Amino acid sequence: MRTLFGISGSILIFAAAALAADNTKYDLSQAQIDDIIQKFAAKEAQFSKAREVYTYRQTARIQELEDSGAITGRWETVSDIVFSPEGKRAEHVVRSPVPTLHNITLTPEDLEDMRSVQPFVLTTPDLPKYQIRYLGHQNVDEIGCYVFAVKPVKIEGTQRYFSGQVWVDDRDLQIVKSYGRGVGNASRKGDNQFPKFETYREQIDGKYWFPTYTVANDTLHFKSGDQRIRQTIRYEDYKQFGAETKITFGDEAKEDPKPAQPPAPPKKP
Repeated sequence: MRTLFGISGSILIFAAAALAADNTKYDLSQAQIDDIIQKFAAKEAQFSKAREVYTYRQTARIQELEDSGAITGRWETVSDIVFSPEGKRAEHVVRSPVPTLHNITLTPEDLEDMRSVQPFVLTTPDLPKYQIRYLGHQNVDEIGCYVFAVKPVKIEGTQRYFSGQVWVDDRDLQIVKSYGRGVGNASRKGDNQFPKFETYREQIDGKYWFPTYTVANDTLHFKSGDQRIRQTIRYEDYKQFGAETKITFGDEAKEDPKPAQPPAPPKKP
């Protein structure tokens, strides 16, 4: 079982010197790079399909902060992604306290980013939408990774896109970490700002790298003034629907006497 744990944002903007040291061994030809991209996109498509048959709990929180770090406003939603007796996937909100945010408002783009951009998946059908540039090779928590810069080829309609960097396990050829922000046209006029975030994955069931933690600690520069925010999303208690095996992070799969069940949702200014 392979695991990957969070690294501070300052480290994520990795030094060119560190990459250069690794790149002497991983100075790949364009043909090799293209082959890696095609292979990891195919693996990502498999992962995306596999995650659709797992239940899990998602806890999303946003906090408004003062410069000192004091919390002045909160938003939180705890949801379970579950299946009905008929096998239909659904989201069940477990807890959603009344929000106390004062200076930011969650938009449809914020919610979409939490739903699909922050747990970023780059599948084969998505490849034409993005420019992908190989940056080199880097070890992350002792896991060897190919590093790619990713940005949309063009912005279309109200679709949300990822723009940033991804780290791809050089053995499993799946994304294990991403760092960037959601981009795209806003559905409404106004001062829309989106934070930079980091998403980490862990290997579940000894096969797929599922997102387990997203964090954003950023200052949004609105016309009315700056607002510091902190956002976290945790994805926990993954269980394969219909199976009697419970998947726990970092441990061997264990017998679970009860059938599966858990969750999913939100975020941002």
